[in-house]
Amino acid sequence: MIDELLWQPFVDYGFMRRALAGCLALSAGAAPLGTILLLRRMSLVGDAMSHAILPGAAMGYLLFGLSLPAMTIGGLAAGLIVALLSGVVTRYTALREDASFAGFYLISLALGVLLISLRGSNVDLLHVLFGSVLALDDPTLYLTATIASLSMLGLALMYRPLLMECLDPGFLRLQGRMGSISHGVFMLLLVLNLVGGFHSLGTLMAVALVVLPAASARFWLRGVGLQMALSTGIAMAGSVLGLLLSFHAGIAASAAITLSLGSLYLLSLCLGRLGSVWAQRQAPANDSVTEPMGVSE
Repeated sequence: MIDELLWQPFVDYGFMRRALAGCLALSAGAAPLGTILLLRRMSLVGDAMSHAILPGAAMGYLLFGLSLPAMTIGGLAAGLIVALLSGVVTRYTALREDASFAGFYLISLALGVLLISLRGSNVDLLHVLFGSVLALDDPTLYLTATIASLSMLGLALMYRPLLMECLDPGFLRLQGRMGSISHGVFMLLLVLNLVGGFHSLGTLMAVALVVLPAASARFWLRGVGLQMALSTGIAMAGSVLGLLLSFHAGIAASAAITLSLGSLYLLSLCLGRLGSVWAQRQAPANDSVTEPMGVSE
């Protein structure tokens, strides 16, 4: 009975195996980035960026239809343009970076929906907004695996500068151009993973694998490297649970995966060993100063 519930869907159906492979690759690339994103207090920026790729992907769809290369290049270009414009606004105006991202996010979302509606149907709009993880083909899987590999390589090469930028950005700026390089590499990797997630989970759900596993890991472990490893495991577990829920309950896969990740987050929020509801109740009443989560190595 348990085998039929847990393993049989992946054994019997090729589309479930493809969906699983795509989600595991997305988890390996996106979840560690979420740890850095939360350390930089930019979780809402990640959500904004996931919507910022929509007009570029929509333009690729408008010109070439449901073409993987066109929509990927368009989404990547749109995301990088929004990131660049937000940085320029932050540098030359009094507006904070998160506020500028929010403004561009709303414009991008509306523009993307408008572009799709010019040519496509409601089915195409739902495909773009909510993804089609149960219909992944070989090129999409290769793209997702490539993005995951680039993300892990980029994090390995830029780990210390990225961590230093989170903890002491002033010191990193004193080291020359390293601060700008690390920020640029991080934004590039973030946009790449959101583009990969866009093809599977849609623009509305792509950020779930970035933010929710990383937020969950912070309630269990303190070291950044350990949080990255745990967030990857949580993302993979949530993906498997979501796909099984989608298969057995007959609901949308992207929503099921996001709800599974959200359930793991709520569980961590309530019962985690660091800063959770349970941990706060166990702490001494006079212990008002606690070490921030996720800053030790």
